Amino acid sequence: MQRYVDDNLVSGLSAVILKGTDVVDVKTWGYMDIDAQTPMRDDAIFRAYSNTKIVTSVAALILYEEGAFELDDPIAKYIPQFKALKVLKKGAKELDDTEALQTPPTIRQLFSHTAGFAYGLFMNNPVDKVYVEQRIMGKESSLSEMIDKLAKLPLLYQPGDEWQYSIGIDILARLVEVCSGKSFHEFLQARIFTPLGMVDTGFNVPEQDQHRLTTHYSPIDLRDPMTPGLKPCPDIMIGSVCEPKTFHSGGGGLVTTIGDYTRFIQMIINGGEWQGQRILSPSAVELMHTNQLREGLKVKLPTWDMPNTVFGLGFAIKNSPAKEEPGSAIGEYHWGGMSGTHSWISPRAGVSALIFTQRAYGFWHPFSHEFKRLVYKIAG
Repeated sequence: MQRYVDDNLVSGLSAVILKGTDVVDVKTWGYMDIDAQTPMRDDAIFRAYSNTKIVTSVAALILYEEGAFELDDPIAKYIPQFKALKVLKKGAKELDDTEALQTPPTIRQLFSHTAGFAYGLFMNNPVDKVYVEQRIMGKESSLSEMIDKLAKLPLLYQPGDEWQYSIGIDILARLVEVCSGKSFHEFLQARIFTPLGMVDTGFNVPEQDQHRLTTHYSPIDLRDPMTPGLKPCPDIMIGSVCEPKTFHSGGGGLVTTIGDYTRFIQMIINGGEWQGQRILSPSAVELMHTNQLREGLKVKLPTWDMPNTVFGLGFAIKNSPAKEEPGSAIGEYHWGGMSGTHSWISPRAGVSALIFTQRAYGFWHPFSHEFKRLVYKIAG
């Protein structure tokens, strides 16, 4: 990992390795800020981006276990704005080239990114473009206002037909609000962060803690992420994490430390309980890493193929080892954030790990794959 810092590919890294639920290694490399030469510290604060999705999935499953909804309920049963959805025809170039909905999207499909919604990330269809133009996830908005905008737009495909990385987890965050009667951030604080002692996790960094916030970088050459060189860049999509905002993104809004997120991962490894605090039942955690996709569907991003990968209620699940990984990698479940916060759990190998940085690579972070190979090698 030091090589990535020395080659000016990342500013700094923080890592944790677990055997079972025991932390067996903690290590930092490089800097929180290159210009200031501020060493990376083990309580550095990171923008979690899509690691937020796992937290949101847990929040929704808490309510599922309390009987607030069934997984195969139509979303519109709880969010009625979605009763009149239409679907973009295959190959359509215009937003109004739509067809009728065959079956309504369900809550299960929100968890597993098969409900038909877009994200505004890939810009390879007319719906994505409108997501950006209308600032569907603008920091000045709210989850409720996001729903009002989404309900006027067509789905990308018929629910259940494809896997499409999506805004579905942000819709889950709104479902949490509707079913709990609390704001999303209040629910997370009361039901997850406080019980687990996640004292540095939230939707913005308080002024007194901003000296621990890592600088956010992007590659000098955005076309080739392996070209050496970094430049500071603004917080992407969610707006500055240094100030409170009204939009609390369930898909990418959280900031956290690797220590806080390790406690969250320990809870998952331990079947939903950590240090006397029961968050989920073991069966609910199992649903998170049990495939929910119909036969033949695989996880694939337009910018990155994920071979032999399926999806549960929150996690991607590996059905075959990646290059240079052992057979014990089968069944590994994982996810990460677009600025380099990765975590994974391997039941067969009995090891789990987290590695965090702050560089906007997109969806492919070579340091995380090399780190994982090394951990598997050490674990035997």
